[in-house]
Amino acid sequence: MLSDVTSPHDLDDRFRADLAALGAPDQRRDLGEPLPDGGLLTGAQVLALFDAQLTSRLLDLAGRWLRGFGEGYYTIGSAGHEGNVAVAAALRPTDPALLHYRSGAFYCLRAAQAAGEFPPDAPPPAPTSRNQPPETRDTDGSWKDRAPMGAVSHQDLAPGAPEGGGDEPADGGGVEAAPLPSGAGVVVDADGDATVGVPGLPSPSLDDAFAAAARDVLRGMVASAEEPIAGGRHKVFGRADLAVVPTTSTVASHLPRAVGLGLALERLRRGGQRVDGDPEVASWPPDAVVVCSFGDASVNHATATAALNTAGWYDHTGLRIPVLFVCEDNGLGISVRSPDGWVAATLRSRPGIRYFAADGTDVVESHRVAAEATAWVRRHRRPAVLHLSTVRLMGHAGADAETAYRSPAEIAADVARDPLLVTARRLAAGGYVSGAELLARYDERGWQLRRIAEEVLDEPKLTTPVDVVAELAPRRPVRVSRAVADAAAHAAGPGAGARAEAFGGKPPELTGPLTLAQSINAALADGMLDHPQMAVFGEDVAAKGGVYGVTKGLRDRFGVARVFDTLLDETSILGLGLGAGLAGMLPVPEIQYLAYLHNAEDQLRGEAATMRFFSRGAFRNPMVVRVAGLAYQEGFGGHFHNDNSVAVLRDVPGLVIAVPARPDDAASMLRTCLAAARVDGAVSVFLEPIALYHARDLYAEGDGEWLAEYAEPGAWADRHVPIGRARVYGVGSAEDLTIITFGNGVRMSLRGAATLADEGVGTRVVDLRWLAPLPVADIIREASATGRVLVVDETRRSGGVGEGVLAALVDTGYVGAARRVAALDSFVPLGPAAHQVLVSEEAITQGARTLLAR
Repeated sequence: MLSDVTSPHDLDDRFRADLAALGAPDQRRDLGEPLPDGGLLTGAQVLALFDAQLTSRLLDLAGRWLRGFGEGYYTIGSAGHEGNVAVAAALRPTDPALLHYRSGAFYCLRAAQAAGEFPPDAPPPAPTSRNQPPETRDTDGSWKDRAPMGAVSHQDLAPGAPEGGGDEPADGGGVEAAPLPSGAGVVVDADGDATVGVPGLPSPSLDDAFAAAARDVLRGMVASAEEPIAGGRHKVFGRADLAVVPTTSTVASHLPRAVGLGLALERLRRGGQRVDGDPEVASWPPDAVVVCSFGDASVNHATATAALNTAGWYDHTGLRIPVLFVCEDNGLGISVRSPDGWVAATLRSRPGIRYFAADGTDVVESHRVAAEATAWVRRHRRPAVLHLSTVRLMGHAGADAETAYRSPAEIAADVARDPLLVTARRLAAGGYVSGAELLARYDERGWQLRRIAEEVLDEPKLTTPVDVVAELAPRRPVRVSRAVADAAAHAAGPGAGARAEAFGGKPPELTGPLTLAQSINAALADGMLDHPQMAVFGEDVAAKGGVYGVTKGLRDRFGVARVFDTLLDETSILGLGLGAGLAGMLPVPEIQYLAYLHNAEDQLRGEAATMRFFSRGAFRNPMVVRVAGLAYQEGFGGHFHNDNSVAVLRDVPGLVIAVPARPDDAASMLRTCLAAARVDGAVSVFLEPIALYHARDLYAEGDGEWLAEYAEPGAWADRHVPIGRARVYGVGSAEDLTIITFGNGVRMSLRGAATLADEGVGTRVVDLRWLAPLPVADIIREASATGRVLVVDETRRSGGVGEGVLAALVDTGYVGAARRVAALDSFVPLGPAAHQVLVSEEAITQGARTLLAR
């Protein structure tokens, strides 16, 4: 029947029957000996790989079992992909691993490696005297003088062999005794009878690393709050002490991060820089290899293409990235087939990336090739891809009826290539075990996992909103404020000399009033001086100094290792930042235009913002993403250079969005974002209004009132701008109207307020400064002060910031009058037509008059 090869129950039955059919070896081999085919593994190591594989398989069965009565929430399993255990065996347990969702066997073996339970390589054979039979090891690892499992009686000895184990044949002749089986021991009982045997299989421990790994995974399946990495928020493979970085991606969105981590590790290693001393920052060995795994269908995903291209691009330029991509190819993306040969052709064609391939169902071959690939990457510090052919058993997930798109013959062919059975056959053919012993091992582990599954069902779940969001984006404003003060003290004290040198003897506070662009440039330089691990990078930021000159001169001051140009790909730029943050650096990537961010948003939403959430703070990726954006650029149009859409950013939980309007705020806010990244691991988007970069005047040409002095270090603490605090300007009496705005709207609203003041209207203009989190307390206070609120929103009417402001007013019980002026739901056209869709000063003053007339 078709169901015989698709249901978990029957897959289990088939595997059990196949194990039983293996029989017993004619001549038993000691587990400490290498495989007879010359592989790199010993019998004990292959048995450990089998233990990891069967643990993973039983976890898949447990997931279906739990789901069957409504207690499990995740059934995407690893069945058929258990060959990735060989990749884990080829790596060190300190190599950072970013794993896809079919990595159960890898995770289980990594746990055994970290616990020191993965057997070492076979030692060279030691000489033994024929008069002193080798001892045998008990199942608990102690030495015992007893006949082990598999012993044979003295009648089984070769003719002429001495029953007492002496040096000469009993009849005094020259007949040679047959050699003892490999690893055999001879034991003589009280009656003088001799028995020969080798140590039996050690029984799985009830509290070994495989059991611990299984408990981790089962806790994730049932959403237990005790799960060690995500705490019930998601089922992920991750644990800090295993160097397994959690990723919730079902495709390849974690690959750009892996490339970034590899590049950052190599930069830190070559520069002699290490990130030590901070308990909240993961520390990686200097010669680590980054491994990331993904499926064959993901080869076609934009993020995989970006990651592979970026790794090859940097390799072509001479920069080194020690990353091993592992593509596990089962030929299917749920129901969509990968065309024959497509994956291999795609991976082979990647310039700058070494290609390795192996049968992923055979752990011996997979380990040999994985060891070769890993050694190559570790030695050359260059990227490689390991292409493993695998199978997929039990479908994509519990709800997947694969019989709708696969033939019975095709499914049966996959079952015949079951990697667990391949490993079992390797062990049996090598003479290490019998099928009955492996079956007993499988059953024993199965009952163990059944007990663990029943135990985790009773563990607590997340039951309050506070529990759920506790690790989303922790805010420690006092520590952030202290970090800013410490930076100021260092800049004015021990770092004063280096600061003077960096600024050519003339620090920015002595150069006179600065524009917004100049203030950001100076604050970036001060940040680089204060944070040795800070790096500024992006398209055109180094040699050119940015298309608007905001990063001008930074490369000359701090060198190409800390200020560098990237390739033209926003996904990769953010991925480099994600990896650099994970490596302990403080990345400040630039996205050249706001519109360019939209094709890479998931690197912020699905990767950056989720790291703390799904690791309970065990991992973090601090980052300040500088984005030039918003509208009002004269002569520019289209949705690429004059974009006013920020709705997608405001929807990302935990993401900080800063929008400085004035030069003095820009420097203070940037210092806050950098401090929050270091203290809390915060991810911030620093959205810089392009139209205000070089603005100098406010009310009249030449007045210079949009310039501002740069604060000297001694004033940084006093001028600190906490996240989520607005700035209020009073115009006239400031008693009649409250205008709430941000970005370009601040300058226009102040000009409009001046016009209204001539009409006798006193206005307070509130610059939100932070779009996430919104400064709700300041909004309510300033709105209640006048009872009339005009929201000036340069983003679009639908999905714009104004909606959030008005919602905050309603939610907190504001009862005064309110009105909104916002841009139209339109892309920004070229030239003067832009004024037809964007907010204008005239629209602001007219909106205010209408509101006041009520």
